[in-house]
Amino acid sequence: MTFDSIIGHKRQINILQRSLKNQRIAHAYLFEGPDGVGKRLVAVALARALFCQTGDGCGDCPSCHKVDHNNHPDLHLLDAEGTSIKIDQVRGLQQDLALRPLEGKYKVCLIDGAEQLNPAAANALLKTLEEPQPNTVIILLTSQPEKLLPTIRSRCQRLPFHRLPKQRLAEILANRLELDETEALILAALSEGSFQKALGKNKGLYLERRGDLLHSLLSLSAGSIIPLFSLAEELAAEKEQLDDILEIYQVFFRDLLLLKHGRPEEDMVNLDLKETLYRQLAVETTTSLLKKLQALETGRYHLQRNVNRQLAMEFMLMRMTAA
Repeated sequence: MTFDSIIGHKRQINILQRSLKNQRIAHAYLFEGPDGVGKRLVAVALARALFCQTGDGCGDCPSCHKVDHNNHPDLHLLDAEGTSIKIDQVRGLQQDLALRPLEGKYKVCLIDGAEQLNPAAANALLKTLEEPQPNTVIILLTSQPEKLLPTIRSRCQRLPFHRLPKQRLAEILANRLELDETEALILAALSEGSFQKALGKNKGLYLERRGDLLHSLLSLSAGSIIPLFSLAEELAAEKEQLDDILEIYQVFFRDLLLLKHGRPEEDMVNLDLKETLYRQLAVETTTSLLKKLQALETGRYHLQRNVNRQLAMEFMLMRMTAA
């Protein structure tokens, strides 16, 4: 992946290319921004340029090919083992970085999901950042920079990354996936500017399963206890995609809230479900919509704190049907 082949992030790429040209590479970078927007692609492109025999990440030289195949001896990749990045991983990295580069001028380390550094690992990494080895570049990638030690953040050159605008992403998705305009806009909106979501397993969730998921939710009523428990069980089983499903629900009720307050249809995400939107709008009030959105937000909050998934979903659905 060369800089030229990356979509978006032109400002960030220009900053890095100027640093390469002027030979003023920082010893540590913090690439921060939402998941799936391209931080890792830019980090790998930077590593490729640092190793490249032509100095610009040509993509054709042996060094570039080794980066592409994850077997360059001076490129070190570090991510979580289980739920965290542990101190033994950082100590192993420190031993590697203490050695001279084997093939190039630099040694480069990418730490993906840096917010997962446990306290001991974070403090060990801080020592490396405070006393950097010459010709060593450490790139931390995170979607939650606030979880990093302030001292780690302060010792890195911070480079924020942002989501692509919805319209631009929709154009790219329509071209790559051969979608019609409505499908592309829906996928762009629900993926929140993340190529990883739009091009990965969430594509089917957003375009194919969304209607059935919403139908199951909207068919519940305050007295439908058995269907409510059944849906809660089904949702709890969606371990990997549950948060994205709740996002689908939130976006639907957000659309209803916007319609309730006279916003044009063009502002909606669920453009293909207008009939469902207007049918549900007839039975909702502003108060009921706000309560349902709050229940969904509380459900997502509980999931982030490892509450029992099924209990969290039962409580959330009870609040929504009572709204």
